[in-house]
Amino acid sequence: MTHSMTAYATRSGAHGPFAWTWEVRSVNGKGLDLRLRVPDWIAGLEPAVRGALTAGLARGNVQVALRIQRDESQDDSALDEAAITRVLADIKRIEAMAAQASVPLAPARALDILTMRQLSAAAPDDGGPALAAAVKADIAPLIAAVQEMRAAEGAALHTVLTGQLDQIDALVSAAAGLLPARAEAQRAAVVDGLARLTADAASLDPGKMEQEIAQILIKADITEEIDRLRAHVAAARDLLAADGPVGRKFDFLAQEFNREANTLCAKSGNAELTRIGLDLKVAVDQMREQIQNVE
Repeated sequence: MTHSMTAYATRSGAHGPFAWTWEVRSVNGKGLDLRLRVPDWIAGLEPAVRGALTAGLARGNVQVALRIQRDESQDDSALDEAAITRVLADIKRIEAMAAQASVPLAPARALDILTMRQLSAAAPDDGGPALAAAVKADIAPLIAAVQEMRAAEGAALHTVLTGQLDQIDALVSAAAGLLPARAEAQRAAVVDGLARLTADAASLDPGKMEQEIAQILIKADITEEIDRLRAHVAAARDLLAADGPVGRKFDFLAQEFNREANTLCAKSGNAELTRIGLDLKVAVDQMREQIQNVE
């Protein structure tokens, strides 16, 4: 199945006072280029994301962003009354010591005491292991969503490439159909040209002339190019039917298509064949553009 490298996926979740949103964007690339923007205070998050992406995707420039927000209104952390009692006793002793040393101290306010972290029975600042586990649980379905979109885009890409291969195949068949008439026309042109090179055509050695004609026609022959183009079409159809990433192979094959089309045009010597060759070059170029998105 053909997969595209283009995809976009989001996923949201919440745990306690925390809410988060994942966002993944993927476009075409020569290899697998991962760019992650995830909170570094969640232990093991980046390696987990990177490992999942590497296991699930083969190529593409992939950007992953995770935004986490905390709703302070949901902070229900309890106060540690025993800790408060100890802090108040410590404040009383400190004030007594300061008075003996004649050091003036500003009166302690309840708000000052309340903001001391050690007075909270729970420390919800980073969400702890529970938040980390909840966020990491989103990684697998997030990658699955990316893969699903890549597959959907790949199905559309498969249809486009199949149509382009059909067009190329038809052009190659049309070129092949011109070969017999082209060969006869070239042979006649060569004979006529050789005859004009001598004042007395009868003095030409028939055997030598046949050899010269054969050499010229061999150099102008495009049978091998036609055969290779047909083989390339068959190979491209096999790649479309194959499982796994085939984008690199397809790209190399497109270069071979282009090389044979160029050679066909260079050897043409026939207006109709030149037209077909130019149409072939356009079709190959259009196919190469689509191939850039194949994983």
